[in-house]
Amino acid sequence: MKRHRGRPLHKRYGHAAGRSFGRWLDTFLSEKGIDLEQGFVVRGPSGDNHMTYENVVDVMKQAPAHEQAAIKNMIVRIDFKNGDVCHYLRHLAQAIAQ
Repeated sequence: MKRHRGRPLHKRYGHAAGRSFGRWLDTFLSEKGIDLEQGFVVRGPSGDNHMTYENVVDVMKQAPAHEQAAIKNMIVRIDFKNGDVCHYLRHLAQAIAQ
């Protein structure tokens, strides 16, 4: 395994953490019964963008480890307060559309 400054590369770049986040997110969304194929429209500079929750989740899984940690923290906080996680996903979709 390649190493960088004494740490394995997968730990430096968060690849293992990314898989862990992806598994956590898949489990969370499944337990909440969120339909990943549900579509919605967000407005961006190029006009309307038609997305699904699955599109947003795919981008979240590709995000850097520090962003994944922030996303997970926010989802847990929203869930703890019985908030609408789908509203947060649509908020993230708005950022993707920009």
